[in-house]
Amino acid sequence: MRYAIALLLALPLMAGDGVIESLHARAETKLTASPESAFWRAAAPIYAERNALGETTPGHRTEMRSRWTAKNLYFLFICPYEELHLKPNPTTTEQTNNLWNWDVAEVFIGSEPGNIRHYTEFEVSPQGEWVDLDIWLDKPPIQQGWTWNSGFESRARIDTERRIWYAEMRIPFSAIDKQPPRSGHTLRVNFYRIQGPPPNRRGIAWQPTGKRSYHVPESFGTLRLVRRRG
Repeated sequence: MRYAIALLLALPLMAGDGVIESLHARAETKLTASPESAFWRAAAPIYAERNALGETTPGHRTEMRSRWTAKNLYFLFICPYEELHLKPNPTTTEQTNNLWNWDVAEVFIGSEPGNIRHYTEFEVSPQGEWVDLDIWLDKPPIQQGWTWNSGFESRARIDTERRIWYAEMRIPFSAIDKQPPRSGHTLRVNFYRIQGPPPNRRGIAWQPTGKRSYHVPESFGTLRLVRRRG
């Protein structure tokens, strides 16, 4: 029975469902950015394969998974690529403003049902650079939120042979939600990638926004915290 439940929980959810389930973990884990770890094998994947306008992006089907603990929310990105666009002289000891000008994986998280225009943004590059932003769409410029520090951690690695890069995030719940995490609780989320050098840069969105901008909170999907039954 437990095996059957584990298989059911590991089934992929399509982008059209608009829901990602984050599976509870009893203990924190070391960041490895490895989908083969026991921690990540248990998590059900979702996929993004369209751009913000809803057009298919062949060869860039991106996989995301999520888990949660009493303290943190985890994300894993699996990112196929054709050609990487990387920032020269990268640093991972402090955040990199304007990181979105290069290849990145991103998650936007909203926790205020009454104010969807306030949310947080987390980005990681293939080289392990990172930035976190506190976004207030009604207090432009929205980029001013990059000085915020959530305390989130990340890990990234590139598999040049398979042409895939991986990113993992660990985000403190205290930075994104006033409520403590519990099974059944939901957050508003969307996942994005920016990939490749100009002039052929591609954008990949889990829930297309219908606009060229990713900052359309009305298009966010739902992240649901769940516990394995049995």
